[in-house]
Amino acid sequence: MPELPEVETTVRGLARLLEGERVTRVQVNRPDLRRPFPPDLVQVLTGARITAMGRRAKYGLVHTDRDHTMVFHLGMSGRWRIDPGDIGKHDHLMIETGAHRFALCDPRRFGSVDLVASDALDRFQPFLTMGPEPLGDDLTRKHLCAAFSGRKQAIKLLLLDQRIVAGLGNIYVCEALHRARIDPRKPAGAVSAAALGRLVPEIRAVLLEAIEAGGSTLRDYAAPDGQLGYFSTRFDVYDREGEPCRSCGNGAIQRIAQGGRSSWFCPRCQK
Repeated sequence: MPELPEVETTVRGLARLLEGERVTRVQVNRPDLRRPFPPDLVQVLTGARITAMGRRAKYGLVHTDRDHTMVFHLGMSGRWRIDPGDIGKHDHLMIETGAHRFALCDPRRFGSVDLVASDALDRFQPFLTMGPEPLGDDLTRKHLCAAFSGRKQAIKLLLLDQRIVAGLGNIYVCEALHRARIDPRKPAGAVSAAALGRLVPEIRAVLLEAIEAGGSTLRDYAAPDGQLGYFSTRFDVYDREGEPCRSCGNGAIQRIAQGGRSSWFCPRCQK
């Protein structure tokens, strides 16, 4: 699944060609993805000017001068294609401007597209209970200390809880915990304030590095221009089971199952 850096990369790639442009044509090629396309999507977007692009957690935001925002989620396999040579069976939504065509390709159809009144975005159902953005100022050691206080659940699982931090996914939580030298199995309430103080900047650092690298190309993900992200070449622990730890040089990376997902960590330097 595309995670926050991949969504941010997508939004930035689209913004270069979409911001300030007027939509000339919209075509919906099937009735639904994970849920139905908004019935008024074509009517609202056609003729609208794209005023800005944005992101909330793993959702992309397309703001318009029609007082509505198109909110998209890439699901498991979604990506936007710019100026595709042909329209394939998995290109379920097309948006055209005077200069470019944008196709939302989603073979597994786990993504979604919604149309929300711009002044009601905070009340959009998926956003109602979301925690702070990991790249924003509201993610602090104090916030994590309060959220984890008395909690016996493993810190890895709580970091994936969107109510605590919005937008974090499996890859970057594994990498951030490794950089902060925290065992993913450790009960969140038992993690010291000092360790959480290390964790917050490492979360930001790994996300920013991944964005700079264009994300991580796993399975179907590619940026809108077709470029593949290369942060996967920098993984310290993710998908490196049995390989030597690059931090301590003594441990071997282990993989365990947590909450139905795999976690990778070094048992020597993550305590």
